[in-house]
Amino acid sequence: MIPQSFRDILSNGENAGLLQTIALLLFIIFFLGILYFVFSRPKKYYDDAANAPLDDDNNIEDERDEDDGKDAKL
Repeated sequence: MIPQSFRDILSNGENAGLLQTIALLLFIIFFLGILYFVFSRPKKYYDDAANAPLDDDNNIEDERDEDDGKDAKL
């Protein structure tokens, strides 16, 4: 019997274990990829993002102006 649709393939009980195993392996690979991405970033990357809400708005503009080589706006 040739399956007529994707629903027929999923409703077949014979492949349920295989599909669950594939889904679990994909999840583990994705999760390990996210962990690698997070821990491979330098700590300064997260410190800057964590302190952003605490920084004064004028201080942020001053830093941007210094990076551009322009005079700071007051």
